[in-house]
Amino acid sequence: MLWYLHLCSVNGIVVVDYRDEAVGTLEPSADGSGRFVTVTLHPAVGIRRGDSEKALELHERAHELCFIARSVNVLIEVKPRELTVIGD
Repeated sequence: MLWYLHLCSVNGIVVVDYRDEAVGTLEPSADGSGRFVTVTLHPAVGIRRGDSEKALELHERAHELCFIARSVNVLIEVKPRELTVIGD
């Protein structure tokens, strides 16, 4: 989220709402432990000003720069659910 907000800011996009619903797939092991094999983020963003197409595109760039996504050993995907343009 922080990279996304930064990229929006430098591109003149004013974000006024950001919600995310993360969904993970857990792979259980025979010994009772387990591990996540996939995590999918579903951000829903509201913008007040700026290019809505660019705002959607920036999710991909933010994901590329995310230190968490780059640090874990699990596939993380980003699939935006919605983008709302909120008037002044």
